[in-house]
Amino acid sequence: MAKVLEGPGMGLLRKWGISTPNYVVVTSNDEFEELSKVNDWLKKSKLVVKAHEALGSRFKLGLVKVGLDLAAAKAAVKEMLGKKVESVTIREVIVSEAIDHKEEYYASVKSTRDGVDVMVTTYGGIEVEENWEKVKKLSVEIGESPSDAQLSALAKDAGFSGDTATKMAEFLKKLYICFDNEDAQYLEINPVVQNSNGHLVALDAVTLLDGDAKFRHKDWTFPFAAEFGRAYTKNEEEVMAVDAKVKGSVKLIEIPGGNIAMLPAGGGASVYYSDAVVARGGKLANYAEYSGDPPDWAVEVLTEKVCSLPNIKHIIVGGAIANFTDVKKTFGGIINAFRKAKGEGKLKGVKIWVRRGGPNELQGLAAMRALQDEGFDIHVFDRTTPLTDIVDMAMAAK
Repeated sequence: MAKVLEGPGMGLLRKWGISTPNYVVVTSNDEFEELSKVNDWLKKSKLVVKAHEALGSRFKLGLVKVGLDLAAAKAAVKEMLGKKVESVTIREVIVSEAIDHKEEYYASVKSTRDGVDVMVTTYGGIEVEENWEKVKKLSVEIGESPSDAQLSALAKDAGFSGDTATKMAEFLKKLYICFDNEDAQYLEINPVVQNSNGHLVALDAVTLLDGDAKFRHKDWTFPFAAEFGRAYTKNEEEVMAVDAKVKGSVKLIEIPGGNIAMLPAGGGASVYYSDAVVARGGKLANYAEYSGDPPDWAVEVLTEKVCSLPNIKHIIVGGAIANFTDVKKTFGGIINAFRKAKGEGKLKGVKIWVRRGGPNELQGLAAMRALQDEGFDIHVFDRTTPLTDIVDMAMAAK
């Protein structure tokens, strides 16, 4: 899953006809100053200022300010930008229009093993958790969509009545359409409120998307939120950009302080090899994987980033026996990156360990072994070698 911050999440809701407050996301005081000159609502409305980061309990941390005029909003933006909270530095702030309301509701759509759950309650905002038993749910089987009659019954069962029940059923329909069309895995609106005109408005959004579906969505120009209590590194962002362009998958997470770099094939193998390194007392320098038969150039970019990790002593290129990922092709990308790294003075004193099987494995493994003649300290094994034996060899090597 890929988490989307509030601003782009609200943008997706608007795309499918769900009302949200006016808002801007800013990265500097000067940017907010310029935006305040051309957006009349910033001058006329009461405002809400929030840190636009993947942080929980923002209100308790003093990172949410409500009911501000423009001058106070400018001061809040200045106060928040650059502030460090735990390991996160506030780099963005979202400023939105405050919507006067009396009642707060909750609505969400989430993927389940059997399909999708649509949930709603009249107990929204901070009351939702302590009243979770009052949340009403409609389960939708895989391949099906909720009918208008089902959504209307759900809204009424949750305690909505009259015109509000009709509007909530319409809101839930739009929320489901957004969820379905945007390859979402979870959409939560808390709170949903009624404005002075009686329209339902989403005041906040928690959005989790299928990050691997990004290649299908040309308008997903926003970055995903970092999931590790820190901002993504430049290398991680560049690999994510490549991942978004290819049908297969390439992934990278850097782990400072480690000396064993990982370049496994397949999500299962990546976890298997990483666990093996940790279980044997090794220190990982990264998590990585390539799978789904990605193009050689994508694997080459990933390998370049792995080769640039500081203080590494080993690179483990491991994988099971592939079903359709072309070993020769993907190894071609890895080999190109190895040669480039060596030409740039990297990989000095680094031992490379390879274990792989699959389509065109003989040619791919032969090309890897040929690197020995170019001065690489490389050790290559085929499918007859147990997967994690190369981890044992790396840990035993001096």
